[in-house]
Amino acid sequence: MKVVPLEPPIEHLFWETISQDIPHYYFFAFDWKYRRDQTKIFLALDDDGKIDGMMLIYRGEIVNLRGSIEAAKALLEKLDLEKVEIQALEEHKLYILEKYEPTATHEMMVMLLRKGEEKLHIKHPVVELDVSDAKQIATIMKAADPEFWGEVTTQDIIEGMNRGAKWFGVKTNGKLVSVGNAWKTEWVSLIGIVATSEKQRNMGYATSVVSTIVKEFLAEQFPMIIFVRSENVPAIHVYEKVGFKQYRKYFFMRGIRRKS
Repeated sequence: MKVVPLEPPIEHLFWETISQDIPHYYFFAFDWKYRRDQTKIFLALDDDGKIDGMMLIYRGEIVNLRGSIEAAKALLEKLDLEKVEIQALEEHKLYILEKYEPTATHEMMVMLLRKGEEKLHIKHPVVELDVSDAKQIATIMKAADPEFWGEVTTQDIIEGMNRGAKWFGVKTNGKLVSVGNAWKTEWVSLIGIVATSEKQRNMGYATSVVSTIVKEFLAEQFPMIIFVRSENVPAIHVYEKVGFKQYRKYFFMRGIRRKS
């Protein structure tokens, strides 16, 4: 097994591999295409020069790992970060835990929706949001999920909008109560965030927001995906109600490097 950085002479092998299952390799495709200056990718090649696995490192901390167990072990040997947020296959878990001590772990799920399978439920008026809503968006996100979004800022929201994220939301009496965003690419559209104020839950707001995003983004030629923690039953219920189906599951961990 040989581990090499992704470079132009072998980039065609990379795209041939991930194009067979873009939802599975979404962050590899998205970050390499649109955030290459902040992204490193390493490939594990077998004796015939074929890709057996790959590892993405984004912003020097966020890691995605795919491939066989042998490929994962070889790639993890190259991972030299003190602190990580990693998404990998369940069979990689043992080897990740040998190297990193977890501070949080979850089972993550990617859900998939294809054109013709959508079931729209729009009970509440949903509007497209702009930079003037960024502060309220950040406030809702931080309250809804402090673990994942506790450090998000108004500026983060604005920068995401400037990079192409589209935001939608429900307002009651002029106050934002439920939000969601999505990104469109040439392969799939990703619903990145869905959040609702705690006192406004179970009223159908999130279902209306997700349905509106699906109506706007779902196209004939590419599906939509969304990542969600498996234990987040209310969120999964919303997505399934709109037509999303479970596609794959992953091991997710935040951790620090074990001391030798």
